[in-house]
Amino acid sequence: MPTRTTTPEATRQGRLLEHPDTADIRLEAVLHALSDPMRLKVVRTLAEEPGELSCSVFDLPVSKSTSTHHFRVLRESGVINQVYRGTAKMNALRRADLDTLFPGLLDSVLRAAARQAGRLGG
Repeated sequence: MPTRTTTPEATRQGRLLEHPDTADIRLEAVLHALSDPMRLKVVRTLAEEPGELSCSVFDLPVSKSTSTHHFRVLRESGVINQVYRGTAKMNALRRADLDTLFPGLLDSVLRAAARQAGRLGG
């Protein structure tokens, strides 16, 4: 599968992060990424904030290695973009790509997640 990497700066620093090209993002991978409560929490947080957020902003009740796994699943499925800024790994929702490929999907999932959180108190 063709992938794109992060910025030339990251390349020089030897810190490459693989991302799928927009054309290679698959619906089943996106749905799988969004099916986990921790990953959905990350996506909901990114959707509420403009710009990028560092991994340290997210207060996930899991170990660091599990958190890293969740971010990797989101990145490799094409849901988020990750880049290094100094020592921080910054995250941004690939909203434009997802909206182009799957119109209305992200907004529908986010609305449903918000309704569920209100219903279940989460």
